[in-house]
Amino acid sequence: MMSSVDTHEKAKVAEKASSIDLASPPEYTDVEGGQTRTLKRQLKNRHIAMISIGGVIGTGLFLGTASALQDGGPIGLLLGYAVVGTICYAVMVSLGEMVAYLPIPGGHIKLAERFVDPAFSFVMGWNYWYNWVIILPAELSAAAVLINYWNQSVNNAAWITICLVVTVVINMFGAGVYGECEFIFASIKVITITGLIILGIVLDLGGGPNHDRLGFRYWKNPGPFVQFNGIAGSKGQFLGWWAVMTQAAFSFIGTEIVAIAAGEAKNPRRNLPKAIKRVYVRILLFYIGGVIIIGLLVPSNNPDLNLRTSDAGKSPFVIAIKNAGIKGLPSVINAALLTSAWSAASSDLYTSSRALYGLAMVGNAPKIFTMISRKGLPYVSIIFCALFSCLAYMGINAGSGKVFGWFANMTSVAGLMTWFGIAVTYIRFYKGFKAQGFDRSKLPYASPLQPYAAWYAMVSCLVICFAILWMESVPQGPLGPRNIYHELFASRPLPHSVCWS
Repeated sequence: MMSSVDTHEKAKVAEKASSIDLASPPEYTDVEGGQTRTLKRQLKNRHIAMISIGGVIGTGLFLGTASALQDGGPIGLLLGYAVVGTICYAVMVSLGEMVAYLPIPGGHIKLAERFVDPAFSFVMGWNYWYNWVIILPAELSAAAVLINYWNQSVNNAAWITICLVVTVVINMFGAGVYGECEFIFASIKVITITGLIILGIVLDLGGGPNHDRLGFRYWKNPGPFVQFNGIAGSKGQFLGWWAVMTQAAFSFIGTEIVAIAAGEAKNPRRNLPKAIKRVYVRILLFYIGGVIIIGLLVPSNNPDLNLRTSDAGKSPFVIAIKNAGIKGLPSVINAALLTSAWSAASSDLYTSSRALYGLAMVGNAPKIFTMISRKGLPYVSIIFCALFSCLAYMGINAGSGKVFGWFANMTSVAGLMTWFGIAVTYIRFYKGFKAQGFDRSKLPYASPLQPYAAWYAMVSCLVICFAILWMESVPQGPLGPRNIYHELFASRPLPHSVCWS
């Protein structure tokens, strides 16, 4: 009799497993005043493809690598980006499997509520929102740094304001316009980084106007590693490598934007798996290839790499082209890099507003943020998130390069915790799927690396976060409280009673 019951239960499980609905994704709606409004699926296949490949390739790669090269040296730079790249890929295959099956508004935030716990989703959602509203002013500060290459006489507030207005206007026109703009911007970025890598190879082999064959010269002198903060020996080199990990995390964070865009993507169960499979192209070609070229062309002790000075910081690519003696091209490349800052800022506002909308939809944020226009635009969330971009104006006093560095470090930890949450969510998804007797091969996308990739990502993110927090706890660190206080208020002293003890 027991055998008969077991057979009946197995039959029910098998029937349930075969009934997974992969035909059409679920829709989430907002009912307001008797009218049902939803986020409109306006993002086409080409939009999703370019967003996944180049949507958030921005100042982290083009500008932030300056600080990373200065802190870690060419080998430290390469190793740091390689390690974080493997973590990024592990996170994306985990996220891709879940979001291709359930492409819902809120992305991994909503999935965390379903597969882990509402409290976990609450924390993960607000951390993700914080991450993106802080990245936004970082990108605006970076745009000001890039513009300073041409003109340092105009106050940075003017450049920040212009970039901010463009970013807000793009997002207020809806997901369709955002997708078209991102398609154009991302195409420019992909063409730019591909051209820079090819040009870098030519320059390294002596094909520039000065015919100086660099080879691996800078890997020997000033050396493959940098003694971080002047700390001698292997300890200083190790800390330099960890400093690169912080910047590398800032560069890679944002790959998961595909999950947020899933709620507004057309035919997500066909298009999202394709986008996920293209992630390795972005990691290997653009990031790993880019940092190798940077390490070959620019010495780690070049003073122009220091974004913390009051001078106009330059992209390592621009420095390399200028050193090669190519006239006119540095300005063209700098202009292309400026569009990447605009593009990344637009993606930041899009993602933060959709994350806030997703939080509100599940009751983790005030209901006012669920308000949608007739065209499916969460305008209240967009306006609220855009207000935080005003933090970029701190650069007027402290310098946009310094402010960019602060925000980059702050968002690195938040982004890594988001990746940690995605890995945890997938592990619960995997175990639940297995317990229900479902066949993963029937999913729109299934990675053969699971569940090991998710476990690797979860442990690695925790280790890096603890190491970053340890480094930043040093008073002389870039995020040390005394450093930030003195940079912001040294020229405007406050009463002694409110100063740091």
